[in-house]
Amino acid sequence: MNIDIEPIIEDSENFSPEESASEAVVSENTDMAEKDQLQEPELSPEAYRPIISLKHVDIYQKDILILSDVNLTVEKGELVYLVGKTGCGKSSLLKLLYGEVAPHSGDAMVAGFDMNRVRTDQIQMLRRKLGIVFQDFQLLYDRSVYENLKFVTKVTGWKDKHKRDDRIQEVLDRVGLKTKGHKMPHQLSGGEQQRVCIARALVNYPDIILADEPTGNLDPETSFDIFQLFKEISTQGTPVLIATHDYLIVDKVPARVLFIEQGKLS
Repeated sequence: MNIDIEPIIEDSENFSPEESASEAVVSENTDMAEKDQLQEPELSPEAYRPIISLKHVDIYQKDILILSDVNLTVEKGELVYLVGKTGCGKSSLLKLLYGEVAPHSGDAMVAGFDMNRVRTDQIQMLRRKLGIVFQDFQLLYDRSVYENLKFVTKVTGWKDKHKRDDRIQEVLDRVGLKTKGHKMPHQLSGGEQQRVCIARALVNYPDIILADEPTGNLDPETSFDIFQLFKEISTQGTPVLIATHDYLIVDKVPARVLFIEQGKLS
């Protein structure tokens, strides 16, 4: 892709190792202030609009139509599953949402950005409003859990160390890793590493979390725990959109389900 960040979902050949992966949802050059400016503003009419609104959107990849006439809304506090077989277009839809792919036609609004009008230099700002969870973790394995989260706050401009540390501890508590900040990623189980990724996605108060096959590398019991965590996060106000082909987990942790089949979302 020809934008400032490497692709962060689906195509592993485009992933840069370690630090570039963590930089995928943040910018190295930002003047964003710390916690107080990252928190959501007081409610306005804008606050009641859907976080995602797609109307009659066609999605192409390299001149090939992947999905046609996509209509999708995601509201604050929702958990939504995007279900379909591998290769059906789930990741292509997510790529549109984080600005790697532009809509070919139709109207697309994501976290206040018009995806038909968003400029290349605004893509970083869009992605700072999204929390993205990877299937294969992409943590920085040469530093601790705390340092992984500190890295995100550093490149997004947090200056107050006390507020930064309070926020890191808050999100670690939220994902059940209260005492694991000093651990190195290799000392954690797969499920714990994915919880670190979720904490990383939460640290900058995202408008929405996008997760692409977040339990693809996990066993069924751990997968259930991760989906339960996503459910808790959504009920606390942060919407979550999960692309998955794990029908069993979807049945166990019920929420709104959208299906992709033969190039259509229903």
